[in-house]
Amino acid sequence: MRNYFIFDERLGIRLPALDMPWEEYSHTERADILMEWEEIRATIPDQIQRVEAVIIEKTRQMSEEENFARSCELNSEIHELASVINDLNIWFRVQQDHDTKVHQ
Repeated sequence: MRNYFIFDERLGIRLPALDMPWEEYSHTERADILMEWEEIRATIPDQIQRVEAVIIEKTRQMSEEENFARSCELNSEIHELASVINDLNIWFRVQQDHDTKVHQ
């Protein structure tokens, strides 16, 4: 079986890496891809919780930090982690949005 997904270090999940337009895959391939994506997609809420825990810890550190430069670094790290959560939420909705469009 071909590997249709690659691991994204930033997000901590595997993302689609399709080498041709969706319509060119056979029905069987599409079903396999969608099944694998649903398995990956099911892990996204847990990944979001892990990132949120890191944000909470960094926020705690920032509230206790007396060094302004370090506070700025922590703030920047929190901003990046919030961006990761946003992207994970977008990926979580990908199949859901597709299903909604198909049924309309």
